[in-house]
Amino acid sequence: MGDPSSSVIHGTPVDQRTDGPGVTRIDSADPAASMYDLLAKVRSPVTLRDMMIFPVRAVYAGQMPPGGLEAIPHWDHMFPNVTVEEMYVPSPDGPVRCQVYRPDATAQNRPMMLYVHGGGFMLGRSEDTDYITRRICAENGVIVVSVNYRLAPEWPFPAGLDDCLAVYCWMREHGPDIGGDPGRVGVAGDSSGGNFAAVLPLLARSQNLAPPDVSVMFAPVLDFLFEEYESFNRMAPTGVVYDAPFMGFARGAYCRYSEWTHPHVSPLRGDLGGFPNAMIIVGTHDPIVDSCLEFARKLRTSASNQVELFVREGMPHGFYFWPDLFPQEEEAYGALAVFLRRHLGGATQSGI
Repeated sequence: MGDPSSSVIHGTPVDQRTDGPGVTRIDSADPAASMYDLLAKVRSPVTLRDMMIFPVRAVYAGQMPPGGLEAIPHWDHMFPNVTVEEMYVPSPDGPVRCQVYRPDATAQNRPMMLYVHGGGFMLGRSEDTDYITRRICAENGVIVVSVNYRLAPEWPFPAGLDDCLAVYCWMREHGPDIGGDPGRVGVAGDSSGGNFAAVLPLLARSQNLAPPDVSVMFAPVLDFLFEEYESFNRMAPTGVVYDAPFMGFARGAYCRYSEWTHPHVSPLRGDLGGFPNAMIIVGTHDPIVDSCLEFARKLRTSASNQVELFVREGMPHGFYFWPDLFPQEEEAYGALAVFLRRHLGGATQSGI
């Protein structure tokens, strides 16, 4: 890749910064500060929030479990022609580490996709979604830029969104540096990353930026008022992939109560006029399925572009995450290929 940002880092990558507004601190002006100082002399002070988030991060898929072995493999053996390179995109808050997936080493004038990993706004990294991003790249001739954004609770709303928007703007301006066509840029993400894929068109519009050409959402979190939906109340209390307590913790970690209905937090509650061509992939056994159905319904009445709703009976949250587990996964990627070919296109003639 020709751009120097691929190899030179100026400053600490945003996802490694430790000075976020949500980092626990003892404020000297706090009336209880002297008590905290006393406790610190007998043991290391740990907040309840830290006690909850540490073990979740320690065992989350893709992190380092006991024994030091990676839980999530890379899938290069399934997609041998895909090349993956690490790149650092400059932003006002520091360099943003990204993984760039290219359908071949010489790809040019390809459509591009910004991908945002999930993890409840608090967990994960681009390596976790290596299968998804490799497959999107390989099967659609799309250059995928997978973003490592700042995580809550250390970095609450809107820090992670700001990182993703900075990378999106970089792709619009510098896409040719990685073989991409800056005139064809989509966004995609899974779960909380799907929330970002739904919000980025609204955020771009609010800043008078060119909106993404498509938005692809894998089981996106679209409304923080989870309890207003029958599917959540029925399935989340006994959820396996995630449950109501986890979602409550994630919601509180990501933003304040007063922000739960903000359109850049709960895009279902925003003005969806002018939303790009969109695809939503979800299973009926996902607690957030009702909010996905409602988002699609609202898009169809508010936006002039096409909405593809892909729902599969009996499928849980994340059924698209692993190869060869469900035949419905194959159907989902097949439908996605048709959608992208229609609305984002393949390589231009000069790039074939």
